[in-house]
Amino acid sequence: MRLDLRDIIHVPGAVKPFSFSFDLSDMDFYGQKPVCEPVQVEGKVVNRADMLLLEAVISSNLHLHCDSCGRPFERVKTVEVRRMLATELQDEEDDEIILLDGSILDAGEIMTTEFILEMDTKNLCREDCRGICPGCGADLNTEPCKCKPDIDPRLSALASLLE
Repeated sequence: MRLDLRDIIHVPGAVKPFSFSFDLSDMDFYGQKPVCEPVQVEGKVVNRADMLLLEAVISSNLHLHCDSCGRPFERVKTVEVRRMLATELQDEEDDEIILLDGSILDAGEIMTTEFILEMDTKNLCREDCRGICPGCGADLNTEPCKCKPDIDPRLSALASLLE
């Protein structure tokens, strides 16, 4: 979505609200495609003393698999964006300020980039997920481990006495 900000660039206190959605269902994140639902964007551009400020909230319901136990789960992902906008830059290396194309802001591209950059690299179904036992394969969240404890080989002779 492209926004024309011509009518608020030189008007202190002016506000330009926007709302749109975009699709990332074909985007692959670490072997998964978790964004099955449209990504919603609600925001505004505000002129504060001839300084443009972009404020937005991006959200979507993600369909994920736990990286620890493998269970499917859903989580709402919300990203808050607050960036300065400018028609020209004094410092070309300033990554915090978004440069407008004349008076046009490509909000779709910016929101897509912000959402993708905020995706988590590790997803757990819950903070205290215990995962799966590498020995017996038991889901440690629902059942105890079925593995027998390893006996120190130096004590194996003593272990035979217990049998």
